Amino acid sequence: MTLTKQLFPLFFLFLFPLRHASNPQKCPSSYMDSYFNRCERFGVSILLELPMSGTFLVEDINYSKQQIFLSDPGDCLVKRLLTLNTSGSPFSNGFSVYYTFLKCPNELVIPSWYPPIRCLSNSTTSFFATSNLSLANSMLPSCQVVKRLAVPVSMVFKDVIFKERFAGVINYVNLELEWSSPNCKGCEKQLLRCGFKNKASLEVKCFADKSGHLSTRLRVLIIIFCTIGGFTLFATCIGIRIYRSERFVTQRRLNAAIADRTITPQPREVVVTRGLDQSTIESYKKVELGESRRLPGTNGIICPICLSEYASKETVRWIPECDHCFHVECIDVWLKIHGSCPVCRNSRS
Repeated sequence: MTLTKQLFPLFFLFLFPLRHASNPQKCPSSYMDSYFNRCERFGVSILLELPMSGTFLVEDINYSKQQIFLSDPGDCLVKRLLTLNTSGSPFSNGFSVYYTFLKCPNELVIPSWYPPIRCLSNSTTSFFATSNLSLANSMLPSCQVVKRLAVPVSMVFKDVIFKERFAGVINYVNLELEWSSPNCKGCEKQLLRCGFKNKASLEVKCFADKSGHLSTRLRVLIIIFCTIGGFTLFATCIGIRIYRSERFVTQRRLNAAIADRTITPQPREVVVTRGLDQSTIESYKKVELGESRRLPGTNGIICPICLSEYASKETVRWIPECDHCFHVECIDVWLKIHGSCPVCRNSRS
């Protein structure tokens, strides 16, 4: 296959993507308990066919780093990795982790924290993958090595993969591939489109958007700047309004204070409420309550001032004008201030 035939499908994918509608697909129930489960895909999908390895689902494309991230439409990426061959395509492996793939009979007692690769396992055999060579060797000879190979996985899952002893998660990461030709990094940095100079040449150049519209990244930047600028302008207007409002209130208070100083104060009629002197208070009858705590008239068993029940041997005082009674300590303080009954407001005057 010539380089031209390798490059044109790449540009057909990146610059003029073929999008195939796909209906929502449920994952098999056996995958539902996976931490990296992707159970549904909605909307439009992009498919990429590698000449020697078949069709993959495009999950993401990083144009500035010229990386593409692929997954298996059948949700069994490990099976595809075992036969992965990027020959005949412009792609090469990206970040790779060296893995050992093993198969073990189900009769073998294996700790539950060694997760098998379920899409390859069956009723008699379980498949495992590990990046720990010592751990893989410890499984021999009970288990059989299927293959040892460098797996190009996404660096997003690098820490997760290295922490796992047996990596069941490898079936749910993305396959990471790179391309070096054609090199469109310069166009990407300038927010321009990349394409061949002409149909007969393999050289690339940067083009402006033929539609006359701004590129997606430039539109995003404009939206971000407009949003930040609009918010800054709004906050500035609010701040100016608050500042002017505070100045107006301060000036109005200052004017009111100046006006008050220039107005001659008018004498006010002052009503003074005077209490009784101690000798008058002492002239009111007081009685020590007995065991029955009975009081004459309409008086109850609760002092109207402190709202406490009268107790035997407590001293109460009567107000002669209305015959209301109260604790001595309560009514004496009251009469020194008010000079009238706190219940009916009758006074001696």
